[in-house]
Amino acid sequence: MDPCVEHFVQYLQGEKNASEHTISNYLMDIRQFVGLIWGDEAKPPYRWKEADRFAARKFLVFFQKLDMAPTTTGRKLSALRSFYKFLVREEYVALNPFSGLPLPKKGSYLPAVLSVGEVDQLLAAPHAFAREKPKKSLFDEYVPVRDTAILEVLYSTGMRVGELVGMKESQIDILSGIVNVLGKGKKERLCPLGRPAEIALQNALSMRSEVWNALGQKGAPRTVVFLNKNGGPLTARSIERMVKKYVAYCGLKPSISPHALRHSFATHLLDNGADLRSVQELLGHASLSTTQIYTHVSIEKLKRVYEEAHPRA
Repeated sequence: MDPCVEHFVQYLQGEKNASEHTISNYLMDIRQFVGLIWGDEAKPPYRWKEADRFAARKFLVFFQKLDMAPTTTGRKLSALRSFYKFLVREEYVALNPFSGLPLPKKGSYLPAVLSVGEVDQLLAAPHAFAREKPKKSLFDEYVPVRDTAILEVLYSTGMRVGELVGMKESQIDILSGIVNVLGKGKKERLCPLGRPAEIALQNALSMRSEVWNALGQKGAPRTVVFLNKNGGPLTARSIERMVKKYVAYCGLKPSISPHALRHSFATHLLDNGADLRSVQELLGHASLSTTQIYTHVSIEKLKRVYEEAHPRA
């Protein structure tokens, strides 16, 4: 690895307490910058001092021409700006070429939210789907139990998929109905489990040991909460594929992703009278302004009801 990049990773881990997911995104963005400016064949150490304002603008324009979402392009620019800010601080370079470069304007965005009925339909999908498929093994019987628990926990707690795949058994207190969630920046927060989620999680954990032994694994699976077909932990990508399968089965919008359950969790809480600060704590948002987007979702719903019901709307 390039010595500057290696030092930056140490800084992210030691001083910023960044998650592996965050560090991986930083490295991907830096790698793309290197490939665009010096070519894919370039070898470390890279000539960071040579990158100027034109190189930074070239990086921005490249992603704009790809019609990439402004939020994604903005994240990449922020990553390189942070990287160069670190290089300036450590005196590897004199200037930050990304300093002052305007971020692309974000369009109006409202998150995809499921209705309560659609959530119920999605949560019932794993067992309904499994009834239509022949079960060939114990693992086939485990899959709908596991998938139901995953969907229930995502909707019950509002946790991110990355937080769920990294969840250890020690973070779960079934008796108290609480999950200790390790969020962004390795910050911890407590999330209550609803009764259906508790039951689904208990069923999945009870069946897990039996499946673990059937897969030929040794010892007790004390860290892996949800097993894949090899006895290992699920990935965020595998959960996304799983949700897409059940979304298609239910006939819901194809754009619905696992994150829609987090959006739905927040919106349904606000719709039913929860205060914004409490929702902020449950979601693990650092800023209240991030949570406020869900008030706009609720207002949009009220406007639709008004337009449908008011005689002079």
